[in-house]
Amino acid sequence: MATQAGTVTDPKTRNAGPVILLGAPGAGKGTQAKFIAERYGIPQISTGDILRDNVARGTELGKKAKAVMEGGGLVSDDLVCAMVADRLKQADCNRGFILDGFPRTVAQAEWLDKHLSSNVSFFENGKPCQIPPVVVSIKVGYNQLLQRLTGRRSCPACGRIYNVYFQPPRVEGICDVDGGKLVTRKDDTEEVISERLKAYERQTLPLADFYRKKGQLQEVHGEGSVEEITSEMLKAIENADRL
Repeated sequence: MATQAGTVTDPKTRNAGPVILLGAPGAGKGTQAKFIAERYGIPQISTGDILRDNVARGTELGKKAKAVMEGGGLVSDDLVCAMVADRLKQADCNRGFILDGFPRTVAQAEWLDKHLSSNVSFFENGKPCQIPPVVVSIKVGYNQLLQRLTGRRSCPACGRIYNVYFQPPRVEGICDVDGGKLVTRKDDTEEVISERLKAYERQTLPLADFYRKKGQLQEVHGEGSVEEITSEMLKAIENADRL
């Protein structure tokens, strides 16, 4: 983004605003979120991380969530949204933040819109301003997602992850680093993954439509190299009509 003097503003010194990432399991949201967070110097916020942090710290919200989970229930939208609201108050969100895995439903998206419009303010030239979110959806074909997820193998000793289709070990089934035997996670079977992808599709299609109608949805093709996808992600964010 150019300044009046014709120079380029350091991305870590200006407002990035809210960035929402959408994408199926295996689409690469986590990888891309890390690159975006590094470029703009803003936090990557995951509802899973927030939940675990609140439980670990024994906050009031964490105690309520822990009781629900220990009883075998699902944490309610009210609790999740309250935790998100609390997280967005922290100082590291002052120039922007990346939401990874939230919102998951239209109801959560509607809550987030109201919250951002009434509670979260950014500043330009010392004056408060509102910056609407840009929503980036990483699109990856079903067969590609299946290969990414079912092809995963990990070394239980060193934690290194391989993919038999895209990044195989030098010796089949053996870790390059320590020679350990690679394993497949229980939830990386085709049957489990197929159900996860179908559930995601059912849940997220209305959410994508919600943001598309608001003119906030940017779609990025997610089947190139990591660097190519990152380049497209940054273009979507930089070119959105809100910075």
